[in-house]
Amino acid sequence: MRSGISYWSMPGGLEGACPLETALELTKANHFDVLELCLGSEGVVHPRLTEQECTAARRKIDNARVSVETLASGLSWGDNPVSNSPEIREKSIEMHERGLQCAAWLGCEAMLMVPGVVTSPISPGERVRYDHAIRRARENVSRLLRTAERVGVHLCLENVWNGLFYSPLEFIDFVDQFGSERLGIYFDVGNLLGYQQHPPHWVELLGERIKRVHVKGFRENFGFSGTYEFSELAESDVPLLDTIRALQAVGYDSTVVAEMLPFHEGLLESTSATLNRALIGTCSGFAAAK
Repeated sequence: MRSGISYWSMPGGLEGACPLETALELTKANHFDVLELCLGSEGVVHPRLTEQECTAARRKIDNARVSVETLASGLSWGDNPVSNSPEIREKSIEMHERGLQCAAWLGCEAMLMVPGVVTSPISPGERVRYDHAIRRARENVSRLLRTAERVGVHLCLENVWNGLFYSPLEFIDFVDQFGSERLGIYFDVGNLLGYQQHPPHWVELLGERIKRVHVKGFRENFGFSGTYEFSELAESDVPLLDTIRALQAVGYDSTVVAEMLPFHEGLLESTSATLNRALIGTCSGFAAAK
């Protein structure tokens, strides 16, 4: 497994204002193996990028000698793909289709997507009836898979605080119904603690459906205050080492990207130290603390 850092964890990353060159430089300087780019309505990566612009960005990535394999989309929070509004649903899916194309042009192997928002403490707004959301998500994924298969990018659905897929069994049934190698799960370890779930158990059940992994610092008493503040990775209640062992047991051997929000001085250094030690199995102090 290889350690990664989210573009959103960079200074100005949440606003999409961190220059690509700066993000690449900080990734390398802080000893992460990979940088995850992020797709927003504006910023460094957005759905209106042209092939030429993506190719130019890829040249910068290659010149920096930093691996960039994944693109995380935050578009669903602004334009809900399972909204009660047909216009919003269509806008969201069109942007995600363009996002998949951008991912391919950027040389990414996978794109994270939040499949829809029923209700969420981090994005208050309309409430969508659960069965309607599932039906719309099914229709959306069917459509997006055609694009994913055409451009050669994995579409990875994230478990997050969106009111969908509280059970790994439900998530498995949803993914398996499509029978597509291009569809998988972007497993966020920290997000499960908000559901009072044990991440290693989810790993054991989801198995090879997990195509990419996120980690973050999270505490059981985390309050959804709208500030998106998380604890340091080494100080969190996330069972990081046990989860990594569970991932190894199911044969996962790809990126583990830290999504730490918001940026503050020392964040990248401390996150890299904790994650890299955990991944190489030499974090004895961390193991004892857990």
